[in-house]
Amino acid sequence: MRGAPKDFARREWGPLFATVRTALVVKRWRAAPMTLGAVCLTALFQLVQNQDWGYQPVQDIGSVRAEDPLWLALLRTPLSLFVPALDLPVWGALAQVLLVFGIAEICLGRWRTLAVAYLATLAGTLYARVGIALGPDSPFGLPASDAQVVDTGPSAAVVGLAVYVCWRYGARWTGAVVVLAMVIEVVVKANLAGKEHIAAIAAVLALIAVRARRGRGQDGVEPRPGTRSWKPPIRS
Repeated sequence: MRGAPKDFARREWGPLFATVRTALVVKRWRAAPMTLGAVCLTALFQLVQNQDWGYQPVQDIGSVRAEDPLWLALLRTPLSLFVPALDLPVWGALAQVLLVFGIAEICLGRWRTLAVAYLATLAGTLYARVGIALGPDSPFGLPASDAQVVDTGPSAAVVGLAVYVCWRYGARWTGAVVVLAMVIEVVVKANLAGKEHIAAIAAVLALIAVRARRGRGQDGVEPRPGTRSWKPPIRS
């Protein structure tokens, strides 16, 4: 019984920990250059948008609202991920990007991390329009006033990346806890941000289902974390 928690931790986080630790020991800060750039970009946007001269330019390139034309929202969505929400402490956004993006970049690689992050963010952006169309009477709907809410920040991408990395590295219980926490968030406070997190999770779960189905039964599939033939990768 005494070894049960250690056995659980080894199964749940062992492959993930081994991958991150190996990369950091071998490459140090060079293990996640994209993440460091994202942290700097987020900090820069925060600094600029709090200046009298900088607020509107940041809004023009990275602020998304559901009332905006769709083409404009899609154009701004990639950068909106790095624009911290004005009503939340910036250190929270910076910590999320550094920790979750850093782990994801090491474990998944730079471009896959960006792809999953964008998918999750885009799912939230598009959901807002669907939710407002459904209206407040629907359990999946939103009030019309949410069309004017500024929708920025990395939270949807962070949630999506966390779920994807947990699936990829066999941390099933941790992934389930992340999903459950987001569901509880919506139950406690059914606002735009909470429901966008659920939309982000749904999009990533759909991606996981496609990846799992394509990988099932194929020869030459990359060994899964936790299997005997798997070794922690060092991403370039």
